[in-house]
Amino acid sequence: MAAVTAGMVKELRVMTGAGMMDCKKALVESDGSIEKAVDLLREKGLSKAAKKAGRIAAEGSVVSYIHGGGRIGVLVEINSETDFVAKNDEFKTFAKDIAMQIAAAKPLYLTKEEVPQEEIEHEKKVLREQALNEGKPEKIVDKMVEGRIKKYYKEVCLLEQPFIKDGDKTIQQLLNEKIAFLGENLKIRRFTRYEVGEGLEKKEENFAEEVAKQMQK
Repeated sequence: MAAVTAGMVKELRVMTGAGMMDCKKALVESDGSIEKAVDLLREKGLSKAAKKAGRIAAEGSVVSYIHGGGRIGVLVEINSETDFVAKNDEFKTFAKDIAMQIAAAKPLYLTKEEVPQEEIEHEKKVLREQALNEGKPEKIVDKMVEGRIKKYYKEVCLLEQPFIKDGDKTIQQLLNEKIAFLGENLKIRRFTRYEVGEGLEKKEENFAEEVAKQMQK
């Protein structure tokens, strides 16, 4: 069993707003997995983020981010329960981080649920053929495909992506932290990403790397 440290308990508490002992217990039950511990707290109704998830968030802000002298542009709508929170500096920083994340990581969808089923089935078929071509035994291919599908979600779904400023947490976890900190339900509702010349033949440039560097400043 993995050791549960005070730092892990503190991190989980910040993310969920749950009590210290509840966080420690959830980490023990999840064998030290922060992600699984968050789910356990949500299931038990102990996470403040989970308690606020059903509350209506109809205020908020549409945030824009332009990168590279106008080469990449992002619009993202983030909702809060009150206009007061939408004007909070913490909210504004969060919104800007999300816009920059979209610019750098190029998500296609917000959540796993938004990915069309036919796209998932197509991806599974391709991944299965890849695994078989790699000479993997038939009996473990399905497990490998499921693992690779999870990786696929992390690439194309915003909430599943590792946060570009801190790869140890996902955007969903970052969102949960902000809900707990601000005391209101927050929703990343929708986004649009534009890139000059997208879809046209052009010189390959690493815009994601440029954005990532700017975020570290």
